Amino acid sequence: MRKIVLASASPRRKKLLEQIGLQFEVCVSNFDEKEGSNLTPHELAKNLSLGKAKEVASKYKNAIIISADTFVSFKGAILSKPETKENARQTLKLLSGRAHPIITGFTILDTRTGKTVSKSIETKVYMKKLTDEEIEGYIKTGEPLDKAGAYGIQERGAMFVEKIEGDYSNVVGLPLYELVEELKKFGIKVI
Repeated sequence: MRKIVLASASPRRKKLLEQIGLQFEVCVSNFDEKEGSNLTPHELAKNLSLGKAKEVASKYKNAIIISADTFVSFKGAILSKPETKENARQTLKLLSGRAHPIITGFTILDTRTGKTVSKSIETKVYMKKLTDEEIEGYIKTGEPLDKAGAYGIQERGAMFVEKIEGDYSNVVGLPLYELVEELKKFGIKVI
């Protein structure tokens, strides 16, 4: 069995891979994630995941590297993790009552052969209209501060999501269906 390495510090990505029974180790990427202002959100997601994979790949001679980058897009702009409670408040008010895409770029890189694939997956999330009281209560939990778009669908933020169109695991941080289909092309069978 080939060594599989998750190039991510995300506890959500780690949990998703554990959920499907994949045996892997974690090596956090030190790739500098400066955003490319001239890239589309899909291109940027793929570019960031590729950069993370390449940075970690340099440490392994015979491994399959999996990396990803997930963000919320709104009207073509990327909504990063809020740095302050005020940023979280502004982001939640912006998304309130609106649909928005969650985009994850992922890369699989075989360090032995150099074979690489990078893809981006989009899931549309419909958020309910939030009251000021709901926004303030949610911010007090601290949850919005480490989540792109200032909410986590896998945690308390789920109560704000009316529906989604697409892959739920993509919203959490890693599109499992697409990932597993691509891993098969690298000779990795999950089941």
